[in-house]
Amino acid sequence: MALVIQSRFPRTVRRVRRFSDSLDSVGKQAVFYAQTLASIPRALRNYRTETIRLIAEISMGSGALAVIGGTVVIVGFLTLFAGGTIAVQGYSSLGNIGVEALTGFFSAFINVRIAAPVISGIGLAATIGAGSTAQLGAMRVAEEIDALESMAIRPIPYLVGTRVLAGMIAIIPLYALAVIASFLAARFATVVIYGQSAGVYDHYFSTFLIPSDILWSFAQAIFMALAVMMIHTYYGYNAAGGPVGVGIAVGNAVRSSLVAVVTVTLLISLAIYGTSGNFHLSG
Repeated sequence: MALVIQSRFPRTVRRVRRFSDSLDSVGKQAVFYAQTLASIPRALRNYRTETIRLIAEISMGSGALAVIGGTVVIVGFLTLFAGGTIAVQGYSSLGNIGVEALTGFFSAFINVRIAAPVISGIGLAATIGAGSTAQLGAMRVAEEIDALESMAIRPIPYLVGTRVLAGMIAIIPLYALAVIASFLAARFATVVIYGQSAGVYDHYFSTFLIPSDILWSFAQAIFMALAVMMIHTYYGYNAAGGPVGVGIAVGNAVRSSLVAVVTVTLLISLAIYGTSGNFHLSG
């Protein structure tokens, strides 16, 4: 009977199989993420040295990457130029309606709520995340993960939990650097390049910069780091097919984490600001 259905409706059978494989993949990821979250306390308790080593590796890089400062420099430069771009576009657009003095408001509003979190998330996915996927994928291909299991070492707490924990800890100073870089770049572009009065810029910037927005922005960055690290460690931990399979895993992980970054930004923005936006035009 099954052979008859498969021969008469080959496209339907293929679609059902693809749908079934997709459900299986979602289920496997959900189980892996639950195991990862449950392993974080164990990683913090038993593998502190490994976690500290990974924090240093994530922040400043290792090997050749340490020459340019690792993720610190990459995320810093990304947000630096993003902040400058916001100032350029804001000054030009607001100048068309004669309110270029509000560029400080534009910087305080856009950098904190949108630009800095999204750019930092992209930097995390391209540096920390891709590196973790490649490392775990290489270990899986070389059967090092199987060797850990043969030595009675649980690989998820030791390899995955420590990396997720290190990413969530390292993102705090990295994101602080990113926010400062975006603020400095926006002020430099507005005051030095366009010649706006520093007092005017600082007045509107300080008026519309809400401290609670910065705290929520840090919370958003931590959630993004959690999502990015779990996605990348999943693809690296389950890589197969030799070096080519590791490369495919890195590509799939980067695409998935980029979608996760904008999704987290959307959901947290809706949860925090809702429809009102927590915004009052005054000053």
